[in-house]
Amino acid sequence: MSQISTKLLVRFSNDFAQLLESEYDYNVIVKVGQQSFKLHSLVLYQRSSFFRQELTTTTKKNKIIEITLTDTSVEAFKILIKYIYTGTILLESYEESTIFDLLVPSNKLGLAELVEYIQSFLIDNKPSWLKLKFSKIYSTSFQDNNFKALQIFCTDILAKHPNIILASDEFTSIQENALINLLKRDDLQIEEFEIWERLFNGGRNKLRICLLTSNNGLKRIF
Repeated sequence: MSQISTKLLVRFSNDFAQLLESEYDYNVIVKVGQQSFKLHSLVLYQRSSFFRQELTTTTKKNKIIEITLTDTSVEAFKILIKYIYTGTILLESYEESTIFDLLVPSNKLGLAELVEYIQSFLIDNKPSWLKLKFSKIYSTSFQDNNFKALQIFCTDILAKHPNIILASDEFTSIQENALINLLKRDDLQIEEFEIWERLFNGGRNKLRICLLTSNNGLKRIF
């Protein structure tokens, strides 16, 4: 891309950033926590599958569509809405925890390309942090199949270094599908009984869990 083309794209992006800040001619109010954002349906409809669905199913009140966004922090939404308007995001300027906290709301808003980018950025640039926060990353990665890159990263690490998560206080709260995926690994460098011992010692025996057996596949126990 030529320098002139790049400058034109930057100008275009900046113009939409100014539109977001000015709130000019807004026709949508998105409520996140205690804060309201005055936005534009044309931008939201085109850029987000979540908002596209909301805009086509929500009734206007005084020519304004009101949408309440749950399970998303104000900080995360400010970053994401700027990305939606401008098409740009500089992950390098944020702390690791902030970047990771963008993953789930990005997925909720249907920003597939950003979900992939966040995962790639963390894996390529912040592997040490991912290992430090392994239990949280591992459990979150199995909340949705769109987090496949993180799933692969985590299961590869865990198969080689299972004590990373076994020693964590958060291990007993590991999601069931994450546990199943772990037990399916042929290259797991730990005996299966050690995993169950850790779960039972942590009180997980009171929960519904899955046991991997060699002859019967997955067998649910209670």
